[in-house]
Amino acid sequence: MRRREWLCAVASSALIGCGSGPGKVKGEPQITKAPALPEDKKIRLASGEAAGAGENYRVKFETTAGNFVIEVHPDWAPLGAERFRELVESGFYDNCKFFRVVEGFMVQFGISGDPAIMDKWRDAKIQDDVVTRSNKKGFVTFATSGKNSRTTQVFINYGNNSTLDNRGFAPFGEVIEGMDVVERLYKVYGEAPSQRQDKIQQEGNAFLEANFPKLDSIKQATLIQN
Repeated sequence: MRRREWLCAVASSALIGCGSGPGKVKGEPQITKAPALPEDKKIRLASGEAAGAGENYRVKFETTAGNFVIEVHPDWAPLGAERFRELVESGFYDNCKFFRVVEGFMVQFGISGDPAIMDKWRDAKIQDDVVTRSNKKGFVTFATSGKNSRTTQVFINYGNNSTLDNRGFAPFGEVIEGMDVVERLYKVYGEAPSQRQDKIQQEGNAFLEANFPKLDSIKQATLIQN
């Protein structure tokens, strides 16, 4: 059985896998070993060295509920920002489902709909970033299962989740357009899909579409060229 990753979550006993809602929440952020990632970059990310803060960049997410834009701030969390860019540029997030949507808390995504792709990114973990910003509404953060365990899953905060700040959840970006879209993602299933992350990773979108057919998904995530 594949390892489940748990995130310390918002309420006193809440747990968040890649972000979750109040109460006990499971999740499995994947930390990635990019298939075509240059060896020097793999070493840099694994060891906790970033390429440098760099300039802010924006990513457009086209989804089944509408579009939204995330602005990434490398100076907030350089390792997280670099990993997120790699994932976007590789097309990893295309066709991913929003498999965990908890009203008032967060929305989580980042398990590939293609099990073969997920296998390639399953085990590459990156070091933690120092938490320099609070987990407030619209801020974007990698999920984690503990120290130095970030992979591919991220969550967008629906409200003030500052209780996550002292648990290692380092925001690296924020939604600057389309937060209304983020807030209307299908949320009736709540935690149920997230509790089957083993099956999602084994079977991908086929499992989700058969068991949770109303989940919204990402059509495409692309860098916005300045």
